[in-house]
Amino acid sequence: MNTISAPGVVWGNYPERRESDPLGTWRLGTAAYRKQVAEVGKYLAFWQNLSEANFAARLVNLRGRLARDGLNSARIAETLAVVGEAIRRTQNIEVYDCQYFAAAVILDNRLAEMATGEGKTLAALLAAASGALAGIPVHVLTANDYLVARDAERLAPVCALLGLSVGAVTHDMQEKDRRLAYSRSITYVTAKELVFDYLRDGLRLGTRRSDLARRAHALESKTEPPLLRGLCMAVIDEADSLLIDEAQMPLILSRQENDAASRGFHWQAMMLAERLSANIDFEQETEHSRPLLTEAGRHRLAALAAPLGGRWQSWRQREDAVGMALAARHQYRRNHHYLIRDGKVEIIDEVTGRAAPGRIWARGLHTMIEIKEGCKPSPSTRTLAQITYQRFFPRYLRIGGMSGTLQEARGELREIYRLPVVSVPLRTPSARKMLPTRLFASRSQLWAAVTERIRELQASGRPVLVGTGSVAESETLSACLDRAGIEHQVLNARFDQEEAMLVARAGQAGQVTVTTNMAGRGTDIPLGPGVNEAGGLHVLCCQHNASRRIDRQLQGRCARQGDAGSSETWLAVDEESGPTFIRLLKSTNQGHYGETMLPTWLLRAGLYWHQAQRSASQRRVRRQLLQADREWEQGLSFRGRGE
Repeated sequence: MNTISAPGVVWGNYPERRESDPLGTWRLGTAAYRKQVAEVGKYLAFWQNLSEANFAARLVNLRGRLARDGLNSARIAETLAVVGEAIRRTQNIEVYDCQYFAAAVILDNRLAEMATGEGKTLAALLAAASGALAGIPVHVLTANDYLVARDAERLAPVCALLGLSVGAVTHDMQEKDRRLAYSRSITYVTAKELVFDYLRDGLRLGTRRSDLARRAHALESKTEPPLLRGLCMAVIDEADSLLIDEAQMPLILSRQENDAASRGFHWQAMMLAERLSANIDFEQETEHSRPLLTEAGRHRLAALAAPLGGRWQSWRQREDAVGMALAARHQYRRNHHYLIRDGKVEIIDEVTGRAAPGRIWARGLHTMIEIKEGCKPSPSTRTLAQITYQRFFPRYLRIGGMSGTLQEARGELREIYRLPVVSVPLRTPSARKMLPTRLFASRSQLWAAVTERIRELQASGRPVLVGTGSVAESETLSACLDRAGIEHQVLNARFDQEEAMLVARAGQAGQVTVTTNMAGRGTDIPLGPGVNEAGGLHVLCCQHNASRRIDRQLQGRCARQGDAGSSETWLAVDEESGPTFIRLLKSTNQGHYGETMLPTWLLRAGLYWHQAQRSASQRRVRRQLLQADREWEQGLSFRGRGE
């Protein structure tokens, strides 16, 4: 791609790609990336010998050549070398070959699978700064506001030496500050904040999708200019989390409205649901499935709702509202699906384990859960615009990213986003030890065994990181450890503000950290003195995740960059979210610690098969939702894009 994907004559004032347009790329092979990395070393030898004045002069010359020729494969090696030298001069850090390799992959519009601890932050900077040197506005997307602020502040001196500016967008920023941050050469931002700002721009632009219409509107309108400068280039950290796990989550820009009638309707639905009996008026196959009205339940509901009149006379609205109320009462659980903080219901993200303040369930479900928990119902909202990550990210002219767990989803990433996955070679061979999977008869026996295992590991001077399936389970294990007199720290959605601090301590000798899925993605766990010699960090996974990728994310917390470390998985046959074939063992298991009734290899094979089936099912759902979304947009084509 020789043309610079930036605002201007070619791409217009607000560049973005239509989903039908090809994603410009060179699509190099692995050997070509290795060759580029070798060339980087040659350029480094030249740039490292330059004085400060000569470095600045040569940098001006390089930027001129990039503006003329574009950010093409012939210029990548030299540009990466310049950024690497700037990192060395300002951070006193030598960039590794694996980081140059990952940056080259990202610049080739691909996703780099880069093992945990290999330095993704600097790899992202290498790619972002290379794009910015060519004049491309770059968005670097990371997991949370803490990492946004940390990386922007930490890496600003590197960019300053390169003549680039850095901005950071966080949740509490005002509009003028956001516009200023997006005007910088490189902007660090979370995906959620970026998408909402894009939707706000869409409301400003209305149906004016052509650049000529936008220019005319800007001349005749006194409204504020857009926040963004378009979707030119994105570098996505933890790409699988956004592009796969959260792909179908609707991001809805809404406006609060004072609708007392709607809140009253939801309150009535909860009262009616309370009068319906389980297994008579409604059925629920499992605790995770939606309750369904029986034929008797429909007749009883009609009789109960008859005196209410209004919307309750419509059988469709009646059954939909009460069905949602039954789900609020029986399917959604406190400290598993949501938590209560400061008198408000906060959703717990199923994948990350983090609280998601500001996110709400649709169709009145959020209000009904607030009523159930005795919280003050939130004001009603009216949707102004919405989009999903599946439809947003393909609009970038250039896009790349990285994560430690991409291979399992490589087919879907190529199909939906046209982003192939390339594995980055490890800097040093992994020393991680994978211990046998063990199975217990009940959760209570599991927690008792985990407590003894932690006591044993702690006595040997090793730190332990325990992964649990929910806030409630993390607190149950914490109570067991308290009773056993074992000091520990808990990292779950209640303590997300302290996440980085807790994770930073997790590698100290004898430290015990109980976590949910969040487990500090994006933050290193440095090992304390003597820990590597004692065997390194031990990860104990006590949850059956829907995806093999999530298992690997947790396992990847240990044994980084050649350090010692080990990981094992312990499960219980009565785990609610576990595979059916494991739950069936409950009737025959004798209840002894670690007794599985199955060989370890067969147990692992069964777990992997179950995860593959669930991943395939979720992939089909995402594909169907994307297709429905596209068909809906085509039906509204006379208005412009659907959002």
